[in-house]
Amino acid sequence: MSNFNVPTREEVSSNNQAIFDNLEKAVGFVPNLFATYAHSENALGNYLTLSNAKTSLNAKQKEVVNLAVSQVNNCIYCLSAHTAIGKMNGFTDEQILELRAGEASFDNKLDALARLARNITENRGATDSEVVDNFFNAGWTKENMIDTIVLVGDKTISNYIHKTTNVPVDFPVAQPLEATV
Repeated sequence: MSNFNVPTREEVSSNNQAIFDNLEKAVGFVPNLFATYAHSENALGNYLTLSNAKTSLNAKQKEVVNLAVSQVNNCIYCLSAHTAIGKMNGFTDEQILELRAGEASFDNKLDALARLARNITENRGATDSEVVDNFFNAGWTKENMIDTIVLVGDKTISNYIHKTTNVPVDFPVAQPLEATV
């Protein structure tokens, strides 16, 4: 389906080689999707800068958004990666499935965040006003909303890169949501 290979360290620029080395130290390997960004001289560094930028959302809250967005965009790579990361951040398998569906019955505040992320993604930013009102009523701020929108964009970039390149998933593969319900 795809003409995209996953480049090795030797096949990328010296700048990207240094990023590969840092990923190897931090994560233990270079995820295939990140390696795919390295087909560009600048994309991997730019994406990691965006992805690691300061935000008002903590790591667990970011995973709520990542899971909801990746489900709407039907990106098996990101669903697989963020299922693993979600577990590392303390979510159970059942909670991860709920978050992928854009809800969180186990936490009212996270539910409002998941619903906002799902609605923004489904509606390409034309977010339903009642979803926004619910988000604020759950205790979130305008800063949180803007940071959520930025994170939706961040995750959508990776979703689109994988959906276009179809590089192999190198995480335990997440099951289709429909198969788990």
